[in-house]
Amino acid sequence: MKELCRLDDLSDPGSGAFVADMNGAFQAILLIRQGHQVFGYLNNCPHIGAPLNGPDRNFLDRTAEFILCSNHGALFRIEDGFCLSGPCAGKSLTSVAIELRDGVVILK
Repeated sequence: MKELCRLDDLSDPGSGAFVADMNGAFQAILLIRQGHQVFGYLNNCPHIGAPLNGPDRNFLDRTAEFILCSNHGALFRIEDGFCLSGPCAGKSLTSVAIELRDGVVILK
C-alpha cells in the first residue's frame, strides 16, 4: 500500500495526477474527488493510450461531471470510467484500487 495524497490535497470536485509503483512498474494515475469519495484510474485513454490531461493537469470537463480526454474530447463517467462519447465510446478507463483511510488516499 502506498499513500498518494491527503483528501484535502484534491479540490472538491477536483482531480490530480500521480505516479506510483504498481507491481514493479511506474504508472501514471489520476484521482477524481467528489465529496468524500475518490475514484482512481490509470491515466491512459483507451483510444490511443495517451494521457487524458493536458498541460493544465486537469481531468474534468467544465461542469466537473465527467472525466475529459484533452486529446479528442472523449467523456467518461467518474464513478466507473465508462466512455459515453468520443472515439472510444463504449470502452472504459482502467480502474486503480484505492481506499480512503483517515483522510489519506492510499493505493492498495
